[in-house]
Amino acid sequence: MNLQLDVSPADAYTSASQKARVMTETWMADNMFCPHCGRERLEHFPNNREVADFHCPDCDAEYELKGRKEALGRKVGDGAYASMMGRILSPSAPDFFLMRYSVAQACVTDLIFIPRHFFIPAVIEKRRPLSPTARRAGWVGCNILLDRIPEQGRIAIVSGGVVHEKEEVMRRVGSAGALDMPDMNARGWLLDVLRCVNRIPGETFSLADVYAFEAELARKHPNNRNVRPKMRQMLQVLRDRGFLAFTGRGTYRKTG
Repeated sequence: MNLQLDVSPADAYTSASQKARVMTETWMADNMFCPHCGRERLEHFPNNREVADFHCPDCDAEYELKGRKEALGRKVGDGAYASMMGRILSPSAPDFFLMRYSVAQACVTDLIFIPRHFFIPAVIEKRRPLSPTARRAGWVGCNILLDRIPEQGRIAIVSGGVVHEKEEVMRRVGSAGALDMPDMNARGWLLDVLRCVNRIPGETFSLADVYAFEAELARKHPNNRNVRPKMRQMLQVLRDRGFLAFTGRGTYRKTG
């Protein structure tokens, strides 16, 4: 995987955003493999397709690319809020690549892959409408809240200019697939409980450690009046799907 950006396709554009778009998309088409099936190259969809930017002809996976110069911190700016919500709620929602690139060095510095089932409404932040004096007055954008996505769903492909092994990336993608649930509400609960488990220090923990997050989860899910039973249910799902092992007497061990 060559991290250098080919700047020549950008010569046909004057807009900085268009230059960045064509350089990053060219890099993806020339370098990125399919995280699901391992196909050596992804295919570019025709321009201006709203749903996705790339696809894999072998496994039919679809991908959207978000590139930025700034660090991939707690949140990443995205496009229109309504469009984003429509995409993540659709059965044909794409997976996401988030890329950071360096203009000065003309290279990719970071690339994260996020499977589509990690995008739930809680990770999308609605921004304030643009002011009446703005060119697009009233337009409402959104942010992707990366810190609300469990670490299992933020799969590094490039970190600080270092490329991760393809086999390890695909292993993590395969493991993350076990967290997919068709029901959006159940998926939200599962990812929220997983984030809580991730925050517990060490590899082993007790049910009491998980109950410490009860108030937090109650605020996130105000319509649920049986928070503790739901937490136990999600722990069982995580156990059944290989992320936890039950060691007896209300104790668990992290395994995935």
